[in-house]
Amino acid sequence: MRRTSGYNAVSLAFPPFPPIIKWLVGINVAIYLLSRAGQLGIADFMAIRNYWFGLIPVLVVHGRIWQLVTYSFLHTGLWHVLFNMLMLWMFGAELETGWGGRRFLEFYFFCVVGAALVTIAFAYIGFLLAPQTITVGASGGVFGILLAFGMIYGDREVFLFPLPFRIRAKYMVGILIFITLALALQGPSGTANIAHLGGAFFGFLYVKFMPRYGVVDGASERYFGLRNAYYRWKRRRASRKFEVYMRKHDRKKYFDEYGNFRDPGEQPPEKGNGEHRGPWVN
Repeated sequence: MRRTSGYNAVSLAFPPFPPIIKWLVGINVAIYLLSRAGQLGIADFMAIRNYWFGLIPVLVVHGRIWQLVTYSFLHTGLWHVLFNMLMLWMFGAELETGWGGRRFLEFYFFCVVGAALVTIAFAYIGFLLAPQTITVGASGGVFGILLAFGMIYGDREVFLFPLPFRIRAKYMVGILIFITLALALQGPSGTANIAHLGGAFFGFLYVKFMPRYGVVDGASERYFGLRNAYYRWKRRRASRKFEVYMRKHDRKKYFDEYGNFRDPGEQPPEKGNGEHRGPWVN
């Protein structure tokens, strides 16, 4: 959606369907259809599915840690899965296009797991839900996407379908968070409002504090930086030992501050006015 120059008109267009969004939507819809098919053969199939793969805090702390992720692929009804997948597509496509698929996938599951951890924490505090409460749905990841979209593209105008007016994304997200918080404070209900708020909170943390290129790439860059620093330290240490050895045998060999060999008879290259250039280091 964009406003054309010179006119107060808005052209409508669907967002792109990038690959990670496509895979997430496809997997969620396929699991929902398979669950419905399983229910036709086994009456309590949905209950068994939720018991093993839904988020149940008391079972997660006793070892079923896969539920921190698998709950996000389960949905209770047609409107549940359709609404979540529509929100995932409409707002997630912009983030994936800007960030790239790998970082978007990392962000999505960061919010999914974060929403699960917040739910478990509230369950064991005994506030608003119990440790035996079952949570399913992708809403934690979706609310993280909404929060990130509101922070990054806050001035974009969106339609509140089916209402016939536009609103800026940051205001829309603020209204949704306020409504979700108000519903959560009303007490237990059939909606996992705590998971929604947890996903939004972790979405805020990711956008605000995580490395620019994502957690994985940031950690990888930090690892290689530390590894290279360690190798430089080993080279300098070895060069100092070698210099001590050569002095004991009345031979002069020199190494620079990086541990590279420097011939005593070789003069360092002249530098230009104000130029300071260190030696090349592999």
